[in-house]
Parts: sequence; structure tokens; C-alpha cells
Amino acid sequence: MTTPQLIPIGRIVGVFGVKGWVKIYSNADPPENLLAYSPWYLFQSGQWRVHPLDDARAHGKGLVAKLVGCEDRDQASTLVGCDIAVDRALLPELPPGEYYWTDLIGLSVLNKQGETLGTVSHLYATGANDVLVVNSRAGEIWIPYVPERYILSVDMINRRITVDWDVQATEADNAL
Repeated sequence: MTTPQLIPIGRIVGVFGVKGWVKIYSNADPPENLLAYSPWYLFQSGQWRVHPLDDARAHGKGLVAKLVGCEDRDQASTLVGCDIAVDRALLPELPPGEYYWTDLIGLSVLNKQGETLGTVSHLYATGANDVLVVNSRAGEIWIPYVPERYILSVDMINRRITVDWDVQATEADNAL
């Protein structure tokens, strides 16, 4: 049996009712896709622990889930704030040119002039488009993740992203 490669995909954000259900924030697209994967791994006490799903569903604008062994509100409340991960082997293979966010974290970011801007620290969903957050010497740079406009290429082999972004304008913005 191989060790699972865990991909963070959500978080427990609250309790739901009195029978051990929890509210879920999902990074999946669409969010309900998270419910198709089991088991979940929760980050607790500094380590990932397996937690099979007993039941889960969409509820209103969010998601709720019941984990095996979580029988009441008190047990559910101990899980609030835990990150949720799934085994990468469960995720579908993406078509060329599409990437899971986790694959982009840590890649170097260069502008089209070849200047290194920094390293991807995370991505942020804004609703309109995702944003690539780059750690640079001058601080964070937020670059809209819009392929062919700002994101020119993603090179997974050389672990770099080329962007159409003006480093001088970024430094001037950070100086304000």
C-alpha cells in the first residue's frame, strides 16, 4: 500500500446541529466535488489523521458533513478549524493547461523580461478570477490568474510561471 499524497482541499468551519455534523468550506470547483472523496484527512495536533465520511450533502449555500465516530456537537466542535485533505490519487487527471492550486505553490514567477518576481505562496479565489499570490523581496504581489493575459506560461518541468507583469509598477505600489 502506498502512502497517500495529500492535497488540502477544504476546511471545517463550524458545527451544524447537535448530532456531530460540521460545516465545510471547500476549495473544490464546484465546491460539492469535495463530497465525492473519502476518506478525508484532517490536520489535527500537528499531523494528518484519516476520517472516513459517514454522510455529507450540500446545505443552503454551503456543505455539511458527518464523519464516522463524530456523534455529538461537542465532538464536532473539536474539529472546527481543521484543514481537510484528500489523496491525490482520488482526484481526476486534468487536461493540458489546467493545474491544481497545490501544484503551483512554490513555483518561481518571472515576468516576460526574465526578471524574477518571487515564489508562489498561495492562490486566492476572488469570485471574478483567481489571484496568484507571489512572495517577493518587496512583499506580496497579487497577480490575476488570467491565462494568456497575465499568465503567459506554466512550466512544471522547470517549476516556473511566466507572467505579463511590470515589476517597477509593483514596487511603486508597495512603496505607497
